[in-house]
Amino acid sequence: MSASAPEPLRLGIVPYLNVAPVVHGLRGDPRFLLERDVPAQVAERLHRGEIDLGMIPSIEYAYGDYAIVPGIAIGSHGPVRSVRLFHRRPLPEIRRVALDTSSRTSVALLKILMRERLGRDPEYVPMSPSVPEMLEAADAALVIGDPALYFEGEAAWLDLGEEWRARTGLPFVFAFWAGRPGGVTTAQVARLQESLRAGLQAISTIASSYNGYGAGHGAENESYLRSNMVYDLGEAEVGGLREFYRRAHALGLIPRIPELRFHGHP
Repeated sequence: MSASAPEPLRLGIVPYLNVAPVVHGLRGDPRFLLERDVPAQVAERLHRGEIDLGMIPSIEYAYGDYAIVPGIAIGSHGPVRSVRLFHRRPLPEIRRVALDTSSRTSVALLKILMRERLGRDPEYVPMSPSVPEMLEAADAALVIGDPALYFEGEAAWLDLGEEWRARTGLPFVFAFWAGRPGGVTTAQVARLQESLRAGLQAISTIASSYNGYGAGHGAENESYLRSNMVYDLGEAEVGGLREFYRRAHALGLIPRIPELRFHGHP
C-alpha cells in the first residue's frame, strides 16, 4: 500500500495586491493550501491553530509563541501608499480618529506616530474601511490595503510609512510569515522564499492582471509594487521591527518586547 500524501501546509494570506508577489510562485502547488482573510483575522486563525503559517500583522507576533520565516516581509522604506490616515482637518486639530478594523499593526503604528506628533492621544473608534463613512463619523480615518491604495476622494492624507521613516530613519515591517516553532520544514521555508523570487520576477504580470478594485490599474499597481513595497527582511528591516516593538511596548500597546526567532533555512 502506498503512503498517502502529506497534508498541505495551511497558509493564511490577505487578499491585497501587496501580498500577491509573495504567493505568486505557490499557485497550483498541492503542498500549500492558501486561505484568504483580512490581516486581523489571519492572525486570529493562527492564534487558534486553524492555519499553520500566517502572513500576520507584525504586532501579532508579540501575542504568540511563533517563529518567523526568514527573508520575507511586507514593508516599506518610506511612502507605502496603502497605509494612510485621511483627514479633512489639520492634523493638530484632530480629536477623533476612525480606525480600520482590518489590521492591528497599522493601528499601533498610528497611535505611536500620533502621540509623538500631537503629544496626546485622540479618541479612537473602530470602523469598517469606508473612507467617506469614516470621515462622516470622525476627523480622520486610518485605512489600509487596497481601500487606502485606490481611494480617490477629496481628503488630505498622512502616509504612515513615510512618517515612520522620517521619525526613525528605519524601514517599517507591516507583516511577515509566522507560525509555531518547528511547524515549518527547511524545505517549506526554501519553497516560500522561492515563491517570492518568482513573484518579484513577475511584477508586471501581477500588476496588469490584478483587479481587486476593477481593471485598468496596471500602471498604478506596478508603480506601487516596485516603488513602495519592500519584500526583504534583512538587517535594516529587522532593526525597524525591533524599534517598532520598543515604541509599542513603551506606550503599553503590547505586553512585551518579543524575541525574534526564525524558522530554520538553508
